[in-house]
Amino acid sequence: MSDTPQAAIAAQNLVRRFGHFTAVNDVSFQVQKGEIFGFLGPNGSGKTTVIKMLTGLLPLSGGEASVLSLDVRKDPESVRENIGYMSQNFSLYSDLTVTENLTFYGRIYGLSSDRLRKRMDEIAQLNGLGPYMNRLSAQLSGGWKQRLALGCAMLHEPKLIFLDEPTAGIDPVARRQLWDLLFELSAHGITFFVTTHYMDEAERCNHVAYIYFGKIIADGTPETLRELPEVRPEGTYRVEITTPQVTRALRIVRTVAGIRSATIFGQAIHALINDDLELEHLRELLLKQGIVVAEIRPLAPSLEDVFVELTYRHQTQSEAPRA
Repeated sequence: MSDTPQAAIAAQNLVRRFGHFTAVNDVSFQVQKGEIFGFLGPNGSGKTTVIKMLTGLLPLSGGEASVLSLDVRKDPESVRENIGYMSQNFSLYSDLTVTENLTFYGRIYGLSSDRLRKRMDEIAQLNGLGPYMNRLSAQLSGGWKQRLALGCAMLHEPKLIFLDEPTAGIDPVARRQLWDLLFELSAHGITFFVTTHYMDEAERCNHVAYIYFGKIIADGTPETLRELPEVRPEGTYRVEITTPQVTRALRIVRTVAGIRSATIFGQAIHALINDDLELEHLRELLLKQGIVVAEIRPLAPSLEDVFVELTYRHQTQSEAPRA
């Protein structure tokens, strides 16, 4: 397999079948060393299956993959020894303290007593776990449980860590704090492969791929994805319409000639419109329908705009009649 010298992960034409069902279909991408790589897609699209293939937990039905220059097919055991993996259902032992959980996983990784003690001290300082070392994990908040789970996954000093929806179910402050920690660890040379449903987290990644029912439909930096021709078709631009009557305004906007698509973002509407539709004319149309418009302004597409547009496009293609 051809991969760049800096590739922490190189996946080429990955396929995974379960009986007659193809869960992952011809998936290819690379993750460079030191990146925070965001892997996004709807539930059931194949994100966790791809992780399990790359970590050697599921055999490949087709294709090739290398992780830290190790062949996943030929040497899955070495792959698992050299990576960290924090699954969606990472199992901390609730009746053990933070120290006891770290000790248990350190012994699973085969760390010597001296190395384990040193790594636990480093992780306690880096992950902020110091004040909680003697607390039962059951008594930790969701955010601190995730920090402990991450600490367990990095005890053996892996250069690559897989995080499967690490912020699911924790509050916004804890989410931000965990991401601050990931940035700090990334600065130390650790590569992260992160699955997430949160668009604000995708915006923080160096590199993003979007999988839609087993196929990669977008792969690049957030900046390059925003410039995709499917997202910014020739002769169109995006606008944000801010109004306190956003739900009613959306119904009206979707009937206006020249508006290609529209959806709600908080107290505003993001719309893709034709170049020849003037913003003042759009404002007047809404005012005639009794909609108070606080502001209409041009808008750069967000990653959510990107993924919504690509999803709609692929849904339309899959629903189109075949010759």
